Amino acid sequence: MPSDFSKDPDPLLDLDVDTPEDLGEEVQKTNTELEKLKRQLEDIEKQKQRLEGLKRRQDELETGRSDMLDKLTRSLVSVQREAEEAQKRLEQLNAIHNSFTQHLRGIENINPKVWGANELPRELSKALSAVEDARADYIKAQAKIAVDAPVESSAAAGGSYEPEYSTEEERGFSYWLKSGVAFTLPLWLLGLIALGVWIFSQMSTR
Repeated sequence: MPSDFSKDPDPLLDLDVDTPEDLGEEVQKTNTELEKLKRQLEDIEKQKQRLEGLKRRQDELETGRSDMLDKLTRSLVSVQREAEEAQKRLEQLNAIHNSFTQHLRGIENINPKVWGANELPRELSKALSAVEDARADYIKAQAKIAVDAPVESSAAAGGSYEPEYSTEEERGFSYWLKSGVAFTLPLWLLGLIALGVWIFSQMSTR
């Protein structure tokens, strides 16, 4: 009984070769095709890796762009608000500087020695008024300056923060008495100087 292999040969062995040399050429040709296919596969793999890398970078760009757009938008609002507050603060400090400069020049120009006896009461009233105006503006300005004064944190101080001065509710009569004397002391001194000048001028006219 004939074998089944003679009826159904292996298709891979169905080669159109006549001699062993032809078979060797076919093997070489097949190896060449395999090498070509391997190179193509490597190129395709490299292209795949390159595309995947570009996709990762594109995703990273979109994520970073979205994150920074959100942060910069919110920060711009905060920076704008801080800039407006700083501008107002600068204008306020400039106004205080101009006010202090004017008061300083006015007080420096007070010279009781040049006042005559007749003009002493009027000049004394003007001088006292100028000093009082300067004091009122000074106290008002100090309150404005102290609004944004930095407060040392407890960590930086190495312990709990304790206010250097007590609040107004804790200040008693003695504090305000001393403060009143301190506030009015320049007026008393100026008045005494003016009185001495007036007495001296009266004695000189006799």
